[in-house]
Amino acid sequence: MQMKSFMIDENFKELTKHQTVVMPIACYQTTINQNINGHIPLHWHDEIQFVLIVKGEAIFQVNEDWILVKEGDGLFINSGCLHMAQDKEQSGCVYICLNISPSFVVSQELYTTYVKPYIQATNLPYLYLDANEIWAKNILDAILKIYQLIEQKSQYYEIDITIQLALIWKNLIDNGFNLEYVQTEIVKSQRMKQMLSWIHEHYAEKILLEDIARAGQLSRSECCRYFKRFLKCTPLNYVIDYRIQKSLSLLQQDDCNITEVAYQVGFNSTSYFIKAFRDSMNMTPLAYKKNKIHNV
Repeated sequence: MQMKSFMIDENFKELTKHQTVVMPIACYQTTINQNINGHIPLHWHDEIQFVLIVKGEAIFQVNEDWILVKEGDGLFINSGCLHMAQDKEQSGCVYICLNISPSFVVSQELYTTYVKPYIQATNLPYLYLDANEIWAKNILDAILKIYQLIEQKSQYYEIDITIQLALIWKNLIDNGFNLEYVQTEIVKSQRMKQMLSWIHEHYAEKILLEDIARAGQLSRSECCRYFKRFLKCTPLNYVIDYRIQKSLSLLQQDDCNITEVAYQVGFNSTSYFIKAFRDSMNMTPLAYKKNKIHNV
């Protein structure tokens, strides 16, 4: 199954349905540049995520870190961490994504001892899965096996999936990672999510730097430092980029009007919308609209 569109709520939390019919997991294949945004937008979810790159290379952002993941390797992304992905140099990156509810990784009797400490650790936003490492190779093989099991749906495949999940988690915690719990890091992550959530809720309105800072209970200067640390941009530049991303689905509608779209996503000038869109997408909104309608 190809995942092309990610739905995100006002709290910046992914809403895309992941569950299989009987299990709180999803395992699907996605081509990054086939997403409506041309990349996987910044989001978060309660599920833990494992990624296996089957073609090309991808650049992932997890919280404030950027990680290049090569073909054959993968990534573990912890619960609640902000993350996004983009293709590296048009490599045509394809990856298998496995999302799992933390409570389903092992039995409930083992959850408190073997899962909860890891998803609450502040120094474990992600782990790179290098196929040359035995423990990581075991995880990557299990991801592929789960993907095949879901596709084939052979008899008792659900039981086979639970076996593979236990194998994945045992290899991850057997890696011997020392866990840390720093309250200040938890607060920083929460404040960043609060500011992004506020932008997502109010992007169509007039937004000032003071508004964003207030949402995160920060000063203007500290707000700017947060965005520079996490997103490598200014808060207001992020607002512009988000407005452009929100305009993409509107521009794919047959009856859309460029001026109406501009004002609908928060721009107070059609000419400014066109300029910002061109700077971001390397084409005008009209060219994007014609291209997408032609390729439907």
